[in-house]
Amino acid sequence: GPVLTAGPNLVLAAPPGAGKTTRVPPALLDAPWADGRILMLEPRRIAAREAAARIAAERGERLGETVGYRIRDDVVSGPDTRLEVITEGILTRMLQGDPELSGISAVIFDEVHERSIHTDLGLALCLECQDVLRPDLRLVAMSATAETEAFARLMGGCPIVASEGRMFPVETVWLEAPWRPRDRRGGGAEARAFASAAVDLVQKALSDGTGDVLVFLPGAGEIRRVAAALDGCTGGAVVAQLYGALDLRAQRAALASDPDGRRRVVLATAIAETSLTVPGVRAVVDTGLARRSATDPATGMSRLVTERVTRAEADQRRGRAGRVAEGRCYRMWTRGEESGLAPFPPPEILRTDIVPLALELAAWGAGDGADLAFLNRPPQSAMASARDLLQSLGALDAGGGVTRHGERLARLPVHPRLGHMLETARRDGLGAEAALVAALVSARGPLGGHGTDLWEAARATLGDRGDTDRGTLATTRREAKRLDRGRASHDRLSRTIGRLAALAYPDRIGQRRRGDAPRYRLANGRGAVLAEASSQAGDRYLVVTDLEDGREARIRTAATLSETDLRETFAAQIVRAPHIAWNDRTAQVDAVERESFGHLVLSEQKLTAPSPEAIAAALADGVAQRGASVLPWSRHANALRARMRWLAEVGAPDEGWPDWSDDALTLSVRDWLAPHLGTRTRLPQIETLDLAEVLLATLDWPLREALDRLAPRRIALPSGQSLAVRYEGDVPMVSARVQVFYGLTEHPALGPRRIPVLVEMLSPAERPVQ
Repeated sequence: GPVLTAGPNLVLAAPPGAGKTTRVPPALLDAPWADGRILMLEPRRIAAREAAARIAAERGERLGETVGYRIRDDVVSGPDTRLEVITEGILTRMLQGDPELSGISAVIFDEVHERSIHTDLGLALCLECQDVLRPDLRLVAMSATAETEAFARLMGGCPIVASEGRMFPVETVWLEAPWRPRDRRGGGAEARAFASAAVDLVQKALSDGTGDVLVFLPGAGEIRRVAAALDGCTGGAVVAQLYGALDLRAQRAALASDPDGRRRVVLATAIAETSLTVPGVRAVVDTGLARRSATDPATGMSRLVTERVTRAEADQRRGRAGRVAEGRCYRMWTRGEESGLAPFPPPEILRTDIVPLALELAAWGAGDGADLAFLNRPPQSAMASARDLLQSLGALDAGGGVTRHGERLARLPVHPRLGHMLETARRDGLGAEAALVAALVSARGPLGGHGTDLWEAARATLGDRGDTDRGTLATTRREAKRLDRGRASHDRLSRTIGRLAALAYPDRIGQRRRGDAPRYRLANGRGAVLAEASSQAGDRYLVVTDLEDGREARIRTAATLSETDLRETFAAQIVRAPHIAWNDRTAQVDAVERESFGHLVLSEQKLTAPSPEAIAAALADGVAQRGASVLPWSRHANALRARMRWLAEVGAPDEGWPDWSDDALTLSVRDWLAPHLGTRTRLPQIETLDLAEVLLATLDWPLREALDRLAPRRIALPSGQSLAVRYEGDVPMVSARVQVFYGLTEHPALGPRRIPVLVEMLSPAERPVQ
């Protein structure tokens, strides 16, 4: 209170369990400057709901009175609400709609140590709002493990308030040896070893003490695998699951004590690291892994990667065991391995997909965000790629400004790719079908065991097939209904699913390469491979909606696309133009008229009258690719190059002679060779060229005269004969029988330095004798 009365900003550092989330926001309601609402941002929806409920309960009120929350598609707030807990995307929408944040007295950023891209953006926009429009706006950044000094500098050198908090002692238990299998087979073997090690630690935690056990796992797949392995071996403890894709009822059940008083094992993702309190927890099992998103800025391809936790994350997880009493934390790594942990998690802004961020910045009028206050600025290459994609989607104009279409996309609660698909499809009466595709794609992969075919997953969702996980099915349907209230038609979707997916992923339209293996070239130039057992392995065109990136990306989910749909949907982007270029596979120049979409060649036919200059330039490019050494150098041409080399290196090195080495000629092949190629299209046809004359044609007359004078092809003798000079090393050489040299009074020498010629005397049988 007093700190924020004296200045507008504050950084609050306190350990897990200190009460930052539930005690600080309501305490600010009575501050003299708090005449409007106070917003508190939480990085996760479940944390926002639970924090608001806890604060309201401690005040003896119902939710929606003084304290409420606002998350996507769920608002519990009223006219008297003064403290509103919101998720980060809600703040961005509020700022875009009202840059002054009218009626807001303070914004509290909880758990800033997580370095969410939404937190970084929200704080940057609030700081600009404060600087330009609202100097009275209070901003508070709260964390248990953040780089507090860095945040304080970002927020204008504001004060840092630190609290020790009140956490019960937590004993840490490490493994005696690493759990990983020694043969490093990976795949299923490593997954089984991981689950087995996790189960062992859970059983140890159950036998060592009392209370519930909270287990941190990287994702929903590992949660399901460990839950299955624990079945029947928990000594009567019940197993609950907690992850973001669960519906609200299942999440709340995981956060509540067992109604029959039984012990619980709660299997959770990082969603339970902060803000949430899981009651009754006395032990934590930390498997030491975290799942994060990473994006290749060159291709825009995102993938989920499983990585070691950082020390900050491990401390957060450990703190969950000391909330209600003394506890234990079982770490699934050795004490020696702990020194290899990074200190903090990587900021999302440096490694995740920043296309949504780029759109928000454009809608704010901030361009690429260079003038905003970011703790870490978005990488320039990633930002450039993101803005290029937004331009291709029509969200940005040629100058980089946001379009009306882009403004609509920014308001949609989905990635701009999917937003573009939804907006375009609605104009064609396919809004419900596009919503279902968006829901399936957002789920990151097909449902159940439907292989790679997105249509098979869509059929399962529409038809309620028995082999599909019902929880995932309900989540997907709920997400589709949220995006569009209509009902998707089975027939319409079967005909249009490829076209709809292509609207969102035009850069990932793939064309099957030649050969038996189902390998595809994507419109962005990358290669991708499909499982040979896939039902789509023979399809000529696919739209890849999910893939595992790598040297050759592995296609996880794709929709089949017809060439007709490709041509109709992207008619304006299909380019028809002459293509004259060297084809290294066929070792000749291709001269065709080509239809292309990105890096995909849709069709081509032979040009009837190609440009001779373009043909020559393309053949020269072929020489450049293979190197000048592939040219048909005659003895005469090689002798000429040797003369020039000797002059440049030994005979007269300061006279500016051209470099005729293989490397230099390769680099300049378009300059010296292309003008003489005519309409030749293959390397063997160059054999008819006199390459010595081609090289000499590059010399002006004075230089050519100097070459003949200083490094002559032959030297004359008094006998009337002449001898060919060989320039094979540093010393030029001639060879002849001794009689030829009769009458010679001075040893032959060449060049301005008069370098003596090496004379090789031959016997009458033409053998060297001296």
